[in-house]
Formats: sequence, structure tokens, C-alpha cells
Amino acid sequence: MSIFERYLTIWVALAMIGGVLIGLAAPGLVQLVASAEIASVNLVVAVLIWAMVYPMMVKVDFGAVAGVARQPRGLIVTLVVNWLIKPFTMALLAVLFFDYVFAPWIAPEDAAQYTAGLILLGAAPCTAMVFVWSQLTRGDATYTLVQVSVNDLIMVVAFAPIVAFLLGVTDIEVPWQTLVLATVLYVTLPLVAGLITRRRLGSKQSIEAFSSRVKPWSVMGLIATVVILFGLQGQTILAKPTVIVLIAVPILIQSYGIFAIAYGAAYALKVPHRIAAPCAMIGTSNFFELAVAVAISLFGLHSGAALATVVGVLVEVPVMLSLVAFANRTRQRFPEPATL
Repeated sequence: MSIFERYLTIWVALAMIGGVLIGLAAPGLVQLVASAEIASVNLVVAVLIWAMVYPMMVKVDFGAVAGVARQPRGLIVTLVVNWLIKPFTMALLAVLFFDYVFAPWIAPEDAAQYTAGLILLGAAPCTAMVFVWSQLTRGDATYTLVQVSVNDLIMVVAFAPIVAFLLGVTDIEVPWQTLVLATVLYVTLPLVAGLITRRRLGSKQSIEAFSSRVKPWSVMGLIATVVILFGLQGQTILAKPTVIVLIAVPILIQSYGIFAIAYGAAYALKVPHRIAAPCAMIGTSNFFELAVAVAISLFGLHSGAALATVVGVLVEVPVMLSLVAFANRTRQRFPEPATL
């Protein structure tokens, strides 16, 4: 492991603090970064995520895609957790905490907004960052791509109906620009670049050597992304620390709970670790661009729902890093990997 990977938790913690300080010291710079946005997708963050995703896409072997059908259990776990469990448990936790546990401290109208934001997060499983978490757990790049691709196809048809059902709102308008743009930027373009790179490198040894050289850039991209995200939300973090902590509570419970369900199911079904870890990560992390975009379109830029989706962004990185560490420590408990 490189020094960046070995001390990644420390770098991310420093990046979080640095981001908040930059947001306070240079608000003009932060606003400039925030303004570089199309369809609720920040282009600066998109470039950094692209840099994070590209090294794993180089490892994708299209010749092995057909082999995924021979090991469907990881894909089944992912889809069941993402679409039959996650949205509904998130809604349940949101109602439990904001209508009952936190009721003495939060006005009912604010509670309804926070609940709506959490429901939007729960119905939007991860598209881009899962490639980063998969790489950090030495996941199977090809299988991860298939999992994300199938997940995205289902999201196109299932996201709006699930959100409409849970929110009781029938006129949900899915921001197709955000969905399509994010998919192109985070999946399609890096996948094409990875495929071209593989063809130029030729041999397996050359591909592995190249992947090792560019991997540190992926980690640095993650750190830079954290700086930007916390810089953009620095004012909010300091202005509403108590509210952010309260919103984070159900998100944390949901994140660790969903990971436990997916990871435990994969273990029980004897799914190899290189498939099990990414399979659990997809449901645990969120497609935050989609959730934030829908929250803003439905409830407004300064709504409690939009704030809740932003808190999901802030909580995700440290939570996912802790789960990456846990997955790596428990690797030996899983069956030996089989060849696709």
C-alpha cells in the first residue's frame, strides 16, 4: 500500500477540516467552484471523481463480463438490498427519529422536510464513488461495473415511483439531465478511456503496472473531492451544527445497517470477497447528485430536504472509509475467489 492509502483516514480527516477552513477564509473561491455546475452536477467534483474512477476502469475486462452470469449471487444481493430494503428502512428510520425521538427539539414542518430528504437519499444508490470503494477493497472491476450498470438501469424506472410512494407525492419529476450527465461523466467516459488504455497497453503485466502507477492519483482525487465538498458546506456546518448531527444519526444507522445486511448476506451465500465488498458498498453509499437535485426541485434550494441530502454527502466519506477498513480486515473470512 502507498503512503496515501495507508494513512487515508488521516488525510481525509485533514481534508474535511481544511475544506471547512477554506470555505470560511475564501468564500469567493468556493462560490466560483460551486458555480461550475450543469444539471446539479458540479463539474470540478465530476473531474475529480472521473480521476478516481478511471484507474479501476482500466482493470475492466470485457471478455469476463459474460462470467458474471455464472456468479449471480452478488448481483442478487445488491439488487434486493438496494430496491427492496434500503429505501423503506431509510423512510422508517427518518419517521422514527424526526417524528418521535427528536420531536422535542425539531418543529413538525422541519421534521417533515428532513424526512423527505432522507427518503430521497435512501432511494438513490451509488453510481460513481462505489468504484473508488471497490478499488480500495480490491474488488473485481468487471463485476462492479456490471452491478453499477444494472443498478442504474433499474434506477431509471424505479426511483420516481418509490419516492412518490414514500413521500406521498405523485408528480415527482426525475431530473433526467442530472441522471444522464452523471452516468456519462462517472461511468461511460472513464469506461471508454479505460478500454482504450487497456488496448494500448496490451499485456496483463503492463495493465497491472500502469494501474499501480495511477492508483495514487485516485486517492488524491478523493482527498481533493472531500476538501471541495466540505468547503462548499463550511458555512452550513458551522451555522447549524446541532441540526446536522441530528440528521446524521439516522443516516449513520442506515449506512452501517445496510452494509451489515448486504455483507452478511454475501458471506452467508459464500460470495467471494472481491464481489461481496463492492456489493455491500453500492447500497451503503448514495447517488447524492440525484438526491440533491430532486430535493431542490421539489422543496427548494434552502429547504430542510436539501439540507438533509447534503448531510448525506458529508457523512458518506468517513463512513465508507470505516467500512472499507472493516471489509479489508475481514477478507480472510470469505471463500477464495473463483475466476469469472
